[in-house]
Amino acid sequence: MEAIRTRTELLLLLLIVACVQGAFVEPLQPDTDLLSFSDTPTRLPCHYQVAQDQSVVQVTWNKELPDGSEDPVIMAHFTEGIREFGHYSGRVKFESFTPITENSALLIPATQESDEGIYRCHITTFPNGNFERRIRLTVWTLPISSLEPVNLVEGQPYGVVASCRAVGRPFPRLSWDTDLPGHSQNRSNKGGAVSSYYSLHPLRSMNGKKLDCLVWHPGLQEPRRISNNLVVQYPPDPIISSPTTHWYVGLKEAELVCESRGYPKPQDITWTWRGGVLPEGASVAGEKLFFRRALQVNDSGTYECMVRNAVGSGKTEYALTISEPALGDNLLLIIIGATAGAVVLVLIIVFLIVRRRHQSKTKKLKMELQETKDEMNSLSRQASFRRLNSSSSVSRMQPDDYVLLRVDSRTKYSQMSLEPHNYRGSQSTLGGRWGPPEEVMRDEYGRPVVWSDDRESLRASEINREEEECRKMVETYVRRSNMSLDSGLPSSLVPPKAQQDDSNRHKEPDLGHLQEDNSPPGDDSIGESSTMDGQVDDNEDSSQQLSKTLSKMFYARNGILRPIENPNAILLHSHKYHKPQMI
Repeated sequence: MEAIRTRTELLLLLLIVACVQGAFVEPLQPDTDLLSFSDTPTRLPCHYQVAQDQSVVQVTWNKELPDGSEDPVIMAHFTEGIREFGHYSGRVKFESFTPITENSALLIPATQESDEGIYRCHITTFPNGNFERRIRLTVWTLPISSLEPVNLVEGQPYGVVASCRAVGRPFPRLSWDTDLPGHSQNRSNKGGAVSSYYSLHPLRSMNGKKLDCLVWHPGLQEPRRISNNLVVQYPPDPIISSPTTHWYVGLKEAELVCESRGYPKPQDITWTWRGGVLPEGASVAGEKLFFRRALQVNDSGTYECMVRNAVGSGKTEYALTISEPALGDNLLLIIIGATAGAVVLVLIIVFLIVRRRHQSKTKKLKMELQETKDEMNSLSRQASFRRLNSSSSVSRMQPDDYVLLRVDSRTKYSQMSLEPHNYRGSQSTLGGRWGPPEEVMRDEYGRPVVWSDDRESLRASEINREEEECRKMVETYVRRSNMSLDSGLPSSLVPPKAQQDDSNRHKEPDLGHLQEDNSPPGDDSIGESSTMDGQVDDNEDSSQQLSKTLSKMFYARNGILRPIENPNAILLHSHKYHKPQMI
C-alpha cells in the first residue's frame, strides 16, 4: 500500500515537471527489461509529455540488430501519418490512434520468439530536439510436453517402458513420479526440446502401476503432471473355483467358475469333460459352467478350462467327485426331526397340564375363600342374635301388654329360683335330684347353687351373672309398673277371685312346666305344674291360664327364661334403649 502511494506521488511530480519543460511519463528509466511469452500479446510502453511551448513532430520505433544496426518497425509523423516497415507490417501497431499527442506505446498482438530483442522509442520535438527510451524484450515459450508408453509383455528383457518429451524456452526440466523399481535418463536437443526415458524389467505385478511425468518450467507456477499407468500384458493363468464344497447326488444349481487372470482379459473360454464334450444338462455362460438339473453319479470326472488372449493361453483342471447320500445320514436327520417334534409336543402337553392345574387350583381357592366369607358372615349374624337374646327381652318392640307380661314372667321365674326346693315334678327347680338333699348351697346373692356337670360349670357362672343383671332390671320395672307380681298380668286383666286371693297371700305360679331343656319354643304342652305343699285353693285356674300364656311367650334354656322370637316384632337398637336405674 505504501509503495502504491509513493509511485502515485512520483507520477504526479513528473506530470508537473513535464508541464513545465517536458519529460517521459513511461517508462521512467532510460533502459527497461520486459518479459513476455510466445503467442501472447506484448506491450512496449512509451509516453512523452510535452511542455507548453513544445510539440511532438515524429515518433519512431526501431529494433537493434546483432550487427549494431537498427531495423525500423513503425513510425508516426504529424503530417504523413502512421507507417509500418518490412516484415513487421500487419504484426505491430500503436496503442493509441493519436500517438503524436497522447500515447506512443507499441503493441505486438501475437508475440513470437523472433520478436525478442532491444527496442528503441525515439521522440522528435520542436524546438527541443530528440528524446528516446530503450526496452529489452525477452520472449519465453511455455513447454509443450508429451508421454509415449511402450507396449510391454511379461518376459521381455530390460528396456525403456515410457518416454517423456517437452519443448520450451528456456529449456524445461523433466522428472518421473512412480514407485516402480526403474531408472530414468534425460536428453536435451537443439531448439529447446528435452526428453526423458524410463527403463525397467516388466513383470505382471507391475501392470497398472503409476508412472507419471513431471514438467518443470520458469513460466509455470507448479510442475505440469502427465499421468500414465504402466501396461504389462501376460498370458492367462486360470483357476477353477466353486461355491459348493460338498458334491452329492441330487444337488441342485451346482456350478464351476473359471477365473482367467490374464491381461488383456481373455474372451475365449472352453470347457471340456474327460477330454470330450460336457455331460448332458451342463451349460457354459462366460466363465461359468452350471448344471440345469440335479447332479448324478455319472457327472463325476475331470473338468478342464482352456483360456486364450492376445498374448497366450492357459488351462487348468478340476476333479469332480460326486458321492451318494448315505442312508445313515438321512436316518439321522429323520431321528433328529422326530425327536425335536416329540420334545415340542411334550412341552406343549406339559404346558397345558400345568395351566389346567393352575386354573383348577385357582378356582378351588376362590371357592374356599367364598365359603370362608360366607361362614364368617353367618357366624357374625349368629353372634349378633346371641347377644341380642342374652342381653334382654326388652330389645324387641311388641305391644305394651306383651312386654309387661315378658318382664313379669321373667321376674316370676327369677323369684322362683330363689324359693326353697319344695316344688315337685319340675326339673327346672333348684331342688330335686341335682341339689343337695338336706341343705341348699347359695351364692353371694342368696340364690341356690345349681349342681351340674363339669362341662356346664363355666356356663353356670355366666348364667348367674346374666340372671343377676336381668333380675335387677325386672325389679326396677316391677316397681315402676302396675303389674302384679303374683299373676304377671295387669290388674285389669287379673280375675276378681285371683285379686282377692292376692290380697291375702302371694302365691307363686307353678312354672315347673318350663323345663331346662333345649326343646324348641312354641310347644303348647307346658308340662306338669307343681303345686305348693299344703295349698290347694281357687287360684289354680288363674295359675293355669297364666302358665299357658307364659308358655306361648317364653321358653327355658340353661336355667334362663328366654322370650320366643316373634317375626312381627320390631327391634330396638341397644344404644337407644333406656336402661332403668335400680332403686
